[in-house]
Amino acid sequence: MSQPIRDYFLQVEDFRQAKKCTYRLADILLIGLCTYLSNGEDYEDMVLFAQTRGALLPDLIDLSRGIPAHDTFNRVFQLIDPKVLREYLTQHGKAIIGELSEKQICLDGKKLKGVSPHTQGNAGLYIVNAWVSENRLCMGQQRVEDKSNEGQALLPLLSQLELSEAIVTIDAAGCQPGVAQQIIDQKGHYLLALKANQESLWEEVHCAFKASRGRLAEESWTYSRERFEQRRCWILPAKEHLQAAFIEHWPGLQTVVKVEARRRVKGQLREEVRYYISDESETNPLYYSKLARGHWGIENHLHWHLDVTFREDACRVRKGNGPENLSTLRKLALQLLTQHEDKLSLQKRRVKAAFDLDYLKNIIT
Repeated sequence: MSQPIRDYFLQVEDFRQAKKCTYRLADILLIGLCTYLSNGEDYEDMVLFAQTRGALLPDLIDLSRGIPAHDTFNRVFQLIDPKVLREYLTQHGKAIIGELSEKQICLDGKKLKGVSPHTQGNAGLYIVNAWVSENRLCMGQQRVEDKSNEGQALLPLLSQLELSEAIVTIDAAGCQPGVAQQIIDQKGHYLLALKANQESLWEEVHCAFKASRGRLAEESWTYSRERFEQRRCWILPAKEHLQAAFIEHWPGLQTVVKVEARRRVKGQLREEVRYYISDESETNPLYYSKLARGHWGIENHLHWHLDVTFREDACRVRKGNGPENLSTLRKLALQLLTQHEDKLSLQKRRVKAAFDLDYLKNIIT
């Protein structure tokens, strides 16, 4: 079971000079988290939360020495090691989910646009997140280093997770033999999206499905009169349809997958074909179709909420470790809000937590 958040923060080693510190590090961190749970967005909101709510939470926050200023929150989140919050995010996620065996873990990157709004690609702050599809929970994150790419952040992120018998799905940035090898070394399974970054393998798989249709499964969904989706999935055994050089180059490769998606939205038809490779030998195409569709949960239920519910891209915090640490706090707040059971939306839970202190305590404890 995870440590209570306040207890964990109290045990965090304070990196500051003791003689120059007025406020406890644990209180600063907890005010930051409570601010995100209570519909706040930045350092100014943390000060407002402490001013209006802090004294009413004496069992959680000690403000006997006064209220930290905006600059205090700024300095602390700039300088504190991102591992401190990142480790609790993973620890708390494990306590909620338990074993990851047979669960789908989706890895995908997201750029914080507010940190560097005029840059392109991975420049600025780009973070790769690990998302457990079945539980709709973020289990970890890894910053993409400057002058690096998303693929290079995947290996350290994977090493933070217990992958035994879990299924890891990654978009084309993670379609690399080294990534596949690490997943297998950690006793997990993979489904990797295949695009032009692996041109020769893409051509090989594309030609394989032209020559043989493989096993087919179909699914369809009608959401309303104006929105309809149909998905068809074919699979082929890799060893029978790919050259031996590809089999040797890609660790554990067993199955190649083709997914054709057709969506009709407001009278407009969109079609898309995607290819995947997998180390599993499951013979039911529906299995792979569900994994391919489930991977988009990280966009719909994590990245969307960070952008819309928490307004992450509007945050202009840019210095030091501040942007990364605040991103971790948002995901921890999202964990807590998601696990709280009532009929309110996540946005309304944040609003209610701002108005109702008992509700906020309930979420955080």
